[in-house]
This record gives sequence, C-alpha cells and structure tokens, in this order.
Amino acid sequence: MQNLKLKVVLIFCLVVIFLFGSLISANAHFGVIMPSDDMITMTDSKNINLEIKFMHPLEGDYMNMVKPAQFGVMLQGKRTDLLDTLQEKKVNGCSTWQADYKVKRPGDHIFYVEPQPYWEPAEDCFIIHYTKVMVNSLGMEVGWDEEIGLKTEIIPLTRPYGLWTGNVFQGIVKVNGKIAPFTEVEVEYYNQDGKVKCPADPMITQVIKADQNGVFTYAIPRAGWWGFAALNDDIEKIKHDEEEKSVEIGAVLWVKTYDME
Repeated sequence: MQNLKLKVVLIFCLVVIFLFGSLISANAHFGVIMPSDDMITMTDSKNINLEIKFMHPLEGDYMNMVKPAQFGVMLQGKRTDLLDTLQEKKVNGCSTWQADYKVKRPGDHIFYVEPQPYWEPAEDCFIIHYTKVMVNSLGMEVGWDEEIGLKTEIIPLTRPYGLWTGNVFQGIVKVNGKIAPFTEVEVEYYNQDGKVKCPADPMITQVIKADQNGVFTYAIPRAGWWGFAALNDDIEKIKHDEEEKSVEIGAVLWVKTYDME
C-alpha cells in the first residue's frame, strides 16, 4: 500500500513538472512597439499612435510593464527623446504605454524602447527587450538599416516595410555593436483578433538561429505584424533578493506584411 501511494505521488509530480515545463516553453516574451500605420503616404493622416507593451503576442497574454527607461525615435541619424510623451494604459489589469506622434518630415522613422528590467521567476532571470519598429514617411526610403546604438539590436538586411506575405526577411544580430553569431531568434505572430489557433505548443513560437555572421532568415507565412526576438545573456548581472541573477537581453524588431490581392 505504501509503495502504491509513493507511485501515485511520483506520477503526480511528473505530471506537474511536465505541465509546468510546457507552459514555460510555450510562453515566449516579446517587447512590442505597434504603430497605427507603418507607411505614411501623402494622403494619410500624419498623426500616428504607438502602443508599447510586454506580452505573449500570439496568445494575447500581457505582463505588467513599468514606465520604460527610454523611448524615442531616430530620423536621418538624429535621435529624439519621446519618453515624456508616454501615457499609461491598463490592458487586462496590466500596465502598457502609448504615445501620439506627428510625422513632420519624410524618411524612415525608427522608434525604439528600452524597458526597465523585468523579473521572471519562472526562468529565474531578468528580461530586457530592446525593441524597434520602422515607420516610412512620404516614400523617402532612407535610414531603415541604420543602427541606433542599443545594447543589442537587429539590423535589417531586408527593408522592414512594404513586405508581401511570403517574403523572406533577413537581419543581423548585434550585441554591444558586434555581430552575435549563432544567436537564437524567436519569431511570433501578433494574433490581434485571436483567430489563429495552434495545434501544438511548438507552433506558437517559431525558433531559428543566426549563422556564423549573425544573419538570420525567415519566410513570413501570414499577413500582419511579426516579431523577431534575438536572445542573448548579458555579461552583467542584476541583484534580486540580494542574489546576483542573469539577464536575458533581447533585440526585438517588428515588421508588417500584406497579402497581395
């Protein structure tokens, strides 16, 4: 009888471990900057809204995000601080942020955000996702491949706007300005309307690796917003409860594709 009870307890523990492990593997974190328009034409409104959040894009789960450390835009090599324009917005009980921006000049606007470190107990580490998105203005295609100088970032090799569904997207992963070979890159669809259903957990987050030159490649299968998160460990640690903890730094880039009709 005692052996039977022991077996039941062991089976229960294994089931809990399995379910907990599946939950962790399925839930990929993504920093998000989502503009209301990614290509501003002459006839479009020049006022755009940007949503900034920390979430699981395909599943629609949100994490609480405190006010970022920095938020800005780079246009033709000049950076502008936009941190004071942020307004808090509660979504599903979590803090997200938004800002209104008026486009005044042609060219590629690179919006970027550096969040405060996020403590993730399930992974026993901090997460910092340096996130970017490009908005083209008035047809002047200049600046989309410029580096901002973030601790880690993806430099696009493919122009990150004006993409058709099925286009191949490529980027270079850099950490501290240097190429980061063989970096793991997570790819996820922003499932805004909740219509996409995955038959198995591995379908939620696609996983690819950069090559020896830090270059990754992905063919985008569906219209909409796609996030690329290139993940590395920072050499610096952050204390949590008086103990040094590792820091996952992610270079995140968002691109949008359109169906050809």
